[in-house]
Amino acid sequence: MSSLAELIAQKEELERQIEAIKQKERKEAIAYVRSVIESFEVTPDELFGKPKGGKSAVAAKYRDPVTGKTWSGRGRAPTWLEGKNKEDFAI
Repeated sequence: MSSLAELIAQKEELERQIEAIKQKERKEAIAYVRSVIESFEVTPDELFGKPKGGKSAVAAKYRDPVTGKTWSGRGRAPTWLEGKNKEDFAI
């Protein structure tokens, strides 16, 4: 029967071997996936789907001349526009 120290040494050696093989196979897998993506001209959206939320960026319509902050006109108005004519801040 093996001693505890011998078993621990064997475990550590196996863990080193596992890590080395894992790194080698990972590099090979990445190279293979890249070649398939290039061959079939796969886009990130096709591979992973469209970003969740479905929101697209909306152009800013108003700018605070003091801070440079902007607002698209959607959602709650920012505090820098409270009590002011928003058209005075139109971009």
